[in-house]
Amino acid sequence: MKKRIGGIFLAAALVLSLLTACGGSAGGSSGSKNSAAADFSAPTDMAPAAAEDSGGTEYGFTGESASAGGAQEDVLRDAKMIRTANLEMETTAFDEAVEGLNRLTKEMGGYYEDSSLRTGGSGYRWADYTVRVPAERFDEFLTRAGALCNLTWRSERAENVTEAYYDTEGRLKTQQIKLERLQELLSRAEAMEDIITIESAISETEYQIESLSGTLRRYDALVDFATVSVNLQEVYKLSSVEEAPDSFSARMGSAFTAGWAAFAAGMENLAVGLAYSWMWLLVLAVIAVAVIRVIRGKKRGFHWPGRKKTDDNPPQT
Repeated sequence: MKKRIGGIFLAAALVLSLLTACGGSAGGSSGSKNSAAADFSAPTDMAPAAAEDSGGTEYGFTGESASAGGAQEDVLRDAKMIRTANLEMETTAFDEAVEGLNRLTKEMGGYYEDSSLRTGGSGYRWADYTVRVPAERFDEFLTRAGALCNLTWRSERAENVTEAYYDTEGRLKTQQIKLERLQELLSRAEAMEDIITIESAISETEYQIESLSGTLRRYDALVDFATVSVNLQEVYKLSSVEEAPDSFSARMGSAFTAGWAAFAAGMENLAVGLAYSWMWLLVLAVIAVAVIRVIRGKKRGFHWPGRKKTDDNPPQT
């Protein structure tokens, strides 16, 4: 029995050593004497090795025959890029703009990841959307969405996660190989202590596989579908940037026009403000009238009701 247990542990040590050797590079030494407690994490050169096995290319490089410009284009085409953008737009026709954005999103094969609509105290509305569109139609969506309304701000960002993606993929393959070896050892184990130890290692390995698989799925989702944040605001008048006129008369005309527009807008704002606060104005007017009447009453010898009027000059006796 002792010889059998010793044989199992010897086989386990041999398999663990082989697994550690599998995680190294293709040209590395296969005779490393690692501890049986190694965690089987993939080394940093795992990604290039995986790339070589998949077809002799690494992150899009086509080999020595490719020129520098061609290699760069291949890298950009095959890289794992996460693209995001922000659009701020304004419109005087809010309902039509919202409907147009809905149609465009469906036409592009995208969907709303998040959306919200709110109304301000003045009655104007704002909408915020998080739109996911296929990465290959990202630029087209930005161009057409910006044409729906008056675009006031636009920003784009691209994050290259190629190295992190293939590193995670290599670590996942290593954990999958480890799981297969552990399951093979479990099928041969007879001692209860060995079974418990191997099952614990299997449970930890399965957890690592699930975690790494989830990371890859998240990367795939972010790479395949770009993210666009859209802020849409309803306004009374669209903001515009006018070019400076050249001649003096044109500058004067533009100044008069802008001055009149500012005056009209100010009067409109004043009228709206008075409409909102008419109750307070009415209360202030009543108080002002009462104060004026009291002051005038004092000047005319006003006395409070119920109090006898006193004579400042009593009759002489």
